Formats: sequence, C-alpha cells, structure tokens
Amino acid sequence: MDDQRLGVFQPAYLLMSLALVALITVIAFEGMAVSTAMPDAARELDAVRSYGLAFSVMLTTQLLGIVLAGVWCDRSGPLPSLYTGQLLFAVGCAGCGSATGFSPFLLGRAVAGLGAGLIIVAAYVVVGRAYPEPLRPKVFSVISAAWVLPSLLGPPVAAWVTTTWSWRWVFWMVVVPVVVALAAVLARRTQIAAASKVVEEPGRTRRQHVRAAWLGVLISASAGAVQWGTHDLELRLSVRTVVALTGVAGVAVVAPLLLPAGTWVMRRGLPSVMLARFLLTCSFFGTVTYVPLMLVNERGLSLRAAGAILAVGSLGWSAGSWVQGQDRWAGRRYHLVSVGGLLLTCGLLSIVAVTHLGWNPYLTALSLVACGLGMGLGTASLSVISLLLSVPADHGSTSSSLQLSDVLGSVIGIAAAGAVFATLHTTAGHDAPVFVAMWLGLSVVAALVTVAGQRIRT
Repeated sequence: MDDQRLGVFQPAYLLMSLALVALITVIAFEGMAVSTAMPDAARELDAVRSYGLAFSVMLTTQLLGIVLAGVWCDRSGPLPSLYTGQLLFAVGCAGCGSATGFSPFLLGRAVAGLGAGLIIVAAYVVVGRAYPEPLRPKVFSVISAAWVLPSLLGPPVAAWVTTTWSWRWVFWMVVVPVVVALAAVLARRTQIAAASKVVEEPGRTRRQHVRAAWLGVLISASAGAVQWGTHDLELRLSVRTVVALTGVAGVAVVAPLLLPAGTWVMRRGLPSVMLARFLLTCSFFGTVTYVPLMLVNERGLSLRAAGAILAVGSLGWSAGSWVQGQDRWAGRRYHLVSVGGLLLTCGLLSIVAVTHLGWNPYLTALSLVACGLGMGLGTASLSVISLLLSVPADHGSTSSSLQLSDVLGSVIGIAAAGAVFATLHTTAGHDAPVFVAMWLGLSVVAALVTVAGQRIRT
C-alpha cells in the first residue's frame, strides 16, 4: 500500500517516470504526425499505390529491434538499448525528411523502426524491474497518457506544417525532441541502471539468446518479404506474389518459435495475452492507417480536417488506459481485454457504415473514439498482465514477446489491408468499396479478442 500512496510521480520514481514519458511522447508524436502527412508525401514521391508500405516497412524493422532488445536487456540491462534506439530513431527521421525518392524514404523509415523497437522494449523492462507491482498499472496508464498531447497536437500540427511548408518538415522537427529525450535518459542513467539492475540470473542461456537473435532476423526478413510482395499486388502469378507467399510461410514458421508455446491456439495464460495483443493491433492499425486516405481522397476533406478527426479519436485510447489503471480492476483485467475487443469491433463497423452509407465523414471521429477506448482498455491491461505472469528475470523476453505480437499484428494488418487496396485500387478513384472490404475483414479479427480475453485467466 505504501507504493500506491507514493504514486508514479513522487520523488522515489519521479526521474524514471519523466524519462519514460519523454521517450514515449517522442515516438507517439512521430507516429501520429506522419499518419497525417503521408497522403502528401505519397503523392509527391509517386507512391499512392504503395501507401501502406511506408508504414509497414518501419514496423518490419521494428520487429528486429524488438527481438534484439529482449536479448540485450536480459543480458545487459535496458540502458544500452535505450541509447542506441534513440540515435537510430533520430537518424531515420532525418533521412526520411531528406529523401528525394520513395526508396530512400523507405530506408529512413526502416532505420527509425529499428530504433523504435529497441526503445519500446527497454522502456517496458524498466517498468517491470524498477517499479513495484502495485504501481505498474498506473505506470502503464501514464505511458498511454503520454500519447494524449502528441495525439491531439500531432495531426493538426503536421497538417499545418505540411500545407505551410512541406511534409518533409514533419520528419525533421522530430529530431530535436529525440535529442532532448536522449539527454534526459543520460542525465538519469545512474538511477535507471541501479533501479533496473537484474537481481537474478537471466532466465535464458547465452545459446538461447543467440538463437532468439537469429530468429529475430528471420522474422524481420519474412515480414519484409510480405510487405514487399503485397504493397503493389496484382492477382496473377509473379515474382512479387511468390515473395509474398514465401514471407507468409516464414512468419508462420518463425513467429511460434519467438512467442510462448500455444499462442496461435489460444492456450490459457500468457499465450492468450500475446494472441490478444496481436489481434488488437492487427485490426486497429490495419484500419487507422487508411482512414486519412479515405477522408482526403474519397470525401474531399483537407489534411487539417483529417488530422483533427484522428486527434479526437485518440482521446478514447487515453480514457481506456486510465480506466484500467484503477485499483478495483486488480485480478480482473482480463475482463477489460474482452470489453476492449468488443468496443474495437463496434468502432470498426461504424467506420464501415460511415464509408459505405455516405454518412457525414466527421462521424468517423466518434468511431475512432470507440476504437481507441477499446485499444486503451485492452493494450494497457495486457501489458500489466504479461509482467504478472512472468518472473522478473524474464521481463526482457516477455516484454519482447509482447511487443513482437504488437508489431507483428500491425505488420500483418497493414499488409492485408495494403494487399486488398493495391489489388482493387483504380487510378480513377471511387475506392469506397475497397475500404469497406478491408475494414469488414478487420472487424472480424477484432471480434476474436473478446474470446482471447477470457482465455487469459489461469
């Protein structure tokens, strides 16, 4: 109870909490701002047909960063992963802003994704090792709340910067806060290192760590093959189709080796935690990635209006995370996962209705609030539960598995949506039926979360 009275921002935890908030805020701003700027970037770089690849290539390399960070954190603590991740993230964003073609742009996104993967897992390890169990739900609430300001300001600021100057400045302006966050981590390195010091022998041997690292390379290569093969897909046998199918097979073989046994059959406990996280991000990001494109190209909204809609929708995520952080849900958070899946399903179906029935496009904001509420309840609860179901020595590998599920879900969701869009998209426009088909399929995926939530309880 003393830990609960202290709170996340009391002197004993203030410095670590501020460092974590700074890191997540930077990554959140980049993600929300880029979503708004991408329609303009895609047009300038002649890559509208490959729109989804700009997002998924970052997630693909993030998979590699996540797996490597799990190994690195278990053996050396979180600080080396944090330092390297921030440097790579800054370099990648600067490269995107300077790109003169789509290929250099994708390279910058890949470098930034690798850095983000290293950062996120290291941050989760800090939470697991440096904070007592009663405070962890509140810490994850604060981390989710760190998305509020970027989610509110990121889209409209990015729209204003893009229309006033260029989409390139959206990437360049991220570099400065990344450097500031790196300085904050360096200033707090002694406290973070002492608080997150491993007090037990690592749960995996060196040989197991090396194996995990190589599997990380394979899963990233497989996911990359899926992205490359599907971003400009045509319904005929070709080299691109073969590569895509090979990538799918690679993911199917390698992913089970990196996740807890029984993940894909929804085995009780930690496997269902991982599967629920995969299903949530698959359905949510597969949908949200294409919402700005639909609003701008189909409904004629401006980038600023599309950004404002995304910003309003982000409030739901923060609200859901705050709710799960309340003490009364201790021992019952698996219920919140199921409720989150139901809310996400309803939100996605309402986006389908707005698109198909021609309703006022601003109603999409309410749909996104429901989606965000479901994601806030589900993802934050799963973060807390994953640490409860693993010993401290395995927090690195558990956090890595959770983030792997998270990003792999995003990759597969965006790839599936991208494959449908690339196949059915026409240069003449009128893509509303394409969006409807994409989002109906993803709403079915979201509905499975309600079942996985009940399988978490052991």
